[in-house]
Amino acid sequence: MKVQAVHADLIVFVSRFWQTTCTAVRAGDEGFVIDSPVYPDELESLPPVLDQAGFPVSGLLATHADWDHLLGRIAFPQASLGCGETTARRLAAEPGAAQRELREFDEEQYVDDRPPLSLGGVQSLPVPGRLALGPTAEHELELHPADGHTADGSAFLVPWLGVLVCGDYLSPVEIPWLSPGGSVETYLATLGRLRPLVQRCQAIVPGHGRPLSSAEALAILEQDAAYLRALCRDGADAPLPDGRRTKAQRRIHAENVERVAAGRGAGRA
Repeated sequence: MKVQAVHADLIVFVSRFWQTTCTAVRAGDEGFVIDSPVYPDELESLPPVLDQAGFPVSGLLATHADWDHLLGRIAFPQASLGCGETTARRLAAEPGAAQRELREFDEEQYVDDRPPLSLGGVQSLPVPGRLALGPTAEHELELHPADGHTADGSAFLVPWLGVLVCGDYLSPVEIPWLSPGGSVETYLATLGRLRPLVQRCQAIVPGHGRPLSSAEALAILEQDAAYLRALCRDGADAPLPDGRRTKAQRRIHAENVERVAAGRGAGRA
């Protein structure tokens, strides 16, 4: 796992698997962790690393309900877990789904002795909305809707640090991925909402890949929008963004083509 201090009060952990990111933010005497790394040893390292860095953990946040972003409870089992309203509804509608997918991953990767994942007592947060940290309004987190990759999702803006944690968007290593519940139209709408947020920030933390500058994130945003428009127009012939044309990304592209085709078929029905 890679560790990068983006700011004196913000640390990003990048997992060995899918380069999934985990962001720790310090807000005075409080602190929170957004999303999670994946492997057990990475999760075990979070508490001592953050403790040594003087980062308190008052609570956990998740950008969306995909299993690889929900593992913070394993590292901090007593911490509260908050997420946007759409994510809370998805978790309630899919009880045990994240745990099943995690077990399947562990079986495939030969991971054993992982502590159980508990997702009870999730706090639903209004989106769009704000989350005040501490007794004053000095530290106030902004929550913005971010669906399209899945049917749920939130982006977290940390305005006092100039940082946007945007979930599975604007990735330098992964093309736009239309998972179940996602669509081209909602994905493009989210990119439109993210653009002014990116312009307000100095650093952007995608759900997969290293932290980006505002200029880098804006360039990826334009590439992703162009890919999605080409996907609707050209289907399988749509070109993948530069630097993201690996075999793994071509598999995602094939899934996207099938999902767009299925959506058109459902519309005709």
